[in-house]
Amino acid sequence: MHKLICLALFATLSLSAFGQDSVLETNRWSRERAAEWYAEQDWLTGANFNPSTAINQLEMWQEATFDPETIDRELGYAEGIGFNTMRVYLHSLAYKADPEGFKERMDTYLGLADQHGIRTMFVIFDDVWGKTPEIGEQPDPVPGTHNSGWMQDPGDPASKNPENFPALETYVKDIITTFKDDERVLMWDLYNEPGNSGKLTTSMPLLKAVFTWAREVNPSQPLTVGLWAWDFQELNTFQAQHSDILTYHQYEGPREHQLTINMLKTHGRPMICTEYMARTRNSRFWNILPMLKEENIGAINWGLVAGKSNTIYAWNMPIEDGSEPNEWFHDVFRPDGTPYRQDEADLIRRLNEE
Repeated sequence: MHKLICLALFATLSLSAFGQDSVLETNRWSRERAAEWYAEQDWLTGANFNPSTAINQLEMWQEATFDPETIDRELGYAEGIGFNTMRVYLHSLAYKADPEGFKERMDTYLGLADQHGIRTMFVIFDDVWGKTPEIGEQPDPVPGTHNSGWMQDPGDPASKNPENFPALETYVKDIITTFKDDERVLMWDLYNEPGNSGKLTTSMPLLKAVFTWAREVNPSQPLTVGLWAWDFQELNTFQAQHSDILTYHQYEGPREHQLTINMLKTHGRPMICTEYMARTRNSRFWNILPMLKEENIGAINWGLVAGKSNTIYAWNMPIEDGSEPNEWFHDVFRPDGTPYRQDEADLIRRLNEE
C-alpha cells in the first residue's frame, strides 16, 4: 500500500511545485503528440543490450574494445526472435577521451542495428554500481558475480559536483544534436535510476540539468527518465512530469507489475517498461510479456546475450566458483546464439509476429 500511495502522490503533483524554466515546459511533448508518436510505432520489444564481450559501457564504446563483429552477430540473434528495440548505455568518459571517434562508433552501431531492423533507445547518465569509472582497460569479471564491472556515469561524487556540469552539458548537447533527427534513434533515456547507490536526492541537480540540456536541443525523438524506486517521491515526480513517454522498471511478478501499470496509467501517456525479467523473482517472459502486449506497453527486458556482465547471476547472490546457476537471472541467449530456453524464444517470436 505504501508504494501505491507514493505513486498516487507523484502522479498528481503539479509542475508548478518545481518552478521550472520555460524550456522544460514549452518543449515537453503534449499527451496528444506522445500518443500520436506511439501509435506510429510497432509494438516495441527488445532488450537492454551490452555485447557479451564488454563488461560495461566503457568497454563497449572505447576504441580499443569496440567490437562491431560481436554487436552485429548478437543483434542478429535479437532480430531472429522479432525484437525491434535495444536500450543501450553510453558513457561520458568514452566521449571525453575521443569525442569524434565516439560519435563515429555510435553511428557504426546504429548502422548495424538498422540492418537488423532494430532502433535504439540511448541511455545517457547512470547511478548504478561502480562509483569511480576510469578510461582505459576495464576490470575482468568477478566470477559468478552479477555485473561486477558496471560503472556509474559520471560517477560519485562526480555527478554531484557542479564544476563538472559544463563538460557534461557539452557532451549531452553534442550527442543529442548529432543524432537529433536520426530515425535509427527511437528515444533518449536521459538518466538511468537516478538516486540509486545511496545517492537519493543528491541526484536531483543533474537530473534537472540533463532534462534542461536535452530540451534546449529539442530533438525529434521523445525524452524520458524511467521510474524505478516508488518511495523516491521527489525524484519520481520530476521524472514523470518531464518525460514525453513514461518509462519504468519492474522486476516483480505479474500482480505487482499490473498494480504498477494501473497507477502509471493515471498520467495518460504511452508507457514502455525499460527493465523487467528476473526469473528467480517471478518476473518471466511467460507471465509478463503477454500482459505488456495486452496493455500495449513496450517491453525491454534486461539482457540479451550472456557474457562478461555476468547477469545470468542474481543480484547479491554470487556463485564464487563461477558455475552456471540452476536458473538464469537475466539474458536470453548463450554467446553462440542458442537460446537459454527454447520455449521462451518461441514465445517471444510468436508474440512479436502476432
